[in-house]
Amino acid sequence: MIIAMTSGTEGYIPRSLDLDHLLKTRTVMLFGPRQTGKSSYIRYQLQEPPAAAFSLLDQRLLLATLSDPTRIRQEIEARDIRDAVVVIDEIQKNPALMDEVHLMIEERNIRFLLTGSSARSLKRAGVSLLGGRGSDRRMHVFSWHELQPHRFDLHRALNAGLIPSHYLAEDPDEGLGAYVDRYLTEEIAAEGLTRNLPAFARFLETAAAANAQMINYTNIARDAQVARQTVVQWFSVLTDTLLAFQLPGYTASRKRKAIETAKFYFFDPGVVRALRRLPVVQENSADFGEFFEHFIFLELRAWIDYRSPRSRLHYWRSRSGFEVDFILDERVAIEVTSARNVQDKHLRGLRALMEEGLITRAVLVCRDDRPVRRDGIDILPWEFFLGQLWSGKL
Repeated sequence: MIIAMTSGTEGYIPRSLDLDHLLKTRTVMLFGPRQTGKSSYIRYQLQEPPAAAFSLLDQRLLLATLSDPTRIRQEIEARDIRDAVVVIDEIQKNPALMDEVHLMIEERNIRFLLTGSSARSLKRAGVSLLGGRGSDRRMHVFSWHELQPHRFDLHRALNAGLIPSHYLAEDPDEGLGAYVDRYLTEEIAAEGLTRNLPAFARFLETAAAANAQMINYTNIARDAQVARQTVVQWFSVLTDTLLAFQLPGYTASRKRKAIETAKFYFFDPGVVRALRRLPVVQENSADFGEFFEHFIFLELRAWIDYRSPRSRLHYWRSRSGFEVDFILDERVAIEVTSARNVQDKHLRGLRALMEEGLITRAVLVCRDDRPVRRDGIDILPWEFFLGQLWSGKL
C-alpha cells in the first residue's frame, strides 16, 4: 500500500514553492488542479524524503481506507514511524482520514503533506481541517520565474498554457483537448456537484468567453441556457475546485465610486483557449491583450501564494469607466497592456487612481524594450516587471 519514492531529478524543473521550512514544524495541505506538478514536487524537490507516501489514486488503498479509515494508521504503527514526514495524495477522496491525520499528529508527531485537487469535499463533509495545526498552500501552473531564462516562451505560454505536461509537450493541443473534454467535467462529476454534465460543459465554454472580465451572472446564464442561480453555484464550484480565481474589486477610492463586482480568471490560459476553441493566438490578434493580462495575473497570484501568502490582490474600476488591472496590497497599482509603444490612453486609469492619493507606486506593464518613468508612473517591460516582482523589489 506504500508508494515508493524515487530521487532522480533529471529533466525536472524546480518549482518556486518551498515547503521544506513549513514541514519541519507542521503539517501542510497542498492543493492544486491536476497535472500542475504536485506529485513531481514531492518526488524530486523535497529535501527531507517522506518516510512513507500513500496515494488514494490507488483504488485498492482507497477502497481499503473507505472501509476502514484506520488502515493507514495501522501501517504507520507497524513501521513505528514517528517525528517524520508522511504524504497522503488525493486526500479529498476520503475526508474521514482527516481525523486519523489529526490523531497521528498528536500521538506520533508526524508532519503530513496532504495533497489534492480540491478541498471542497473536505469542507462539505464538515471534517476537521486540523484546527490550526496545518498550513494551506496552492500549487500553480508553471511560472515565468521557474522557466526563465532559457525555457520560457511567451507565445507558447499563452497558447499551450503553463500546465507542465502541456507546456513541455510537442503537441500541446492534443493534451489540452483531452484535459478540457474529460478532466474538467470528470472532476465536477467526481465531486457530485452536478448531474447535468452537458449543461456544465456549455457553461464552461461560456465562462471561458468571460475570462478576465467582470462576472455577469445574468448574461452568462442566458448564454449557457441555465438558471442564474445555477451559474452562481457553478462559479463557486470552479473557485473551490481551484480551476479559477475571482478577483475582488478595490473599493477604497472616494473621488470616483468603485464597482464591487469580481473579475474572473481561469487557472491556465491554454485551458481558456481550448474551451473557446480558438486558433493560435497571434501577437496581432484581438485576443492577445486579454491572454497577456491573464498571464500577468497568474504570475502575481503565484508570487503571492509562494512568497507572500498574506498579500492581497484586487482590481479597480470606477463607475465612470476608469480601470486599473491589479492593486497589490492596496499599495501598488498595476496596469497591463500588450502594446509595445505606450500612449497616454494606457495611463488613464493609473492617473485617475493616483489622484486618490491611496497608492504608493503606479506601474504600467508593457512589451516595450526599456523601463522609463513618466508622470510618476513606472513603465516597465514585462520581463523587467516580473524580475522585480520575484526578487521582492516591487
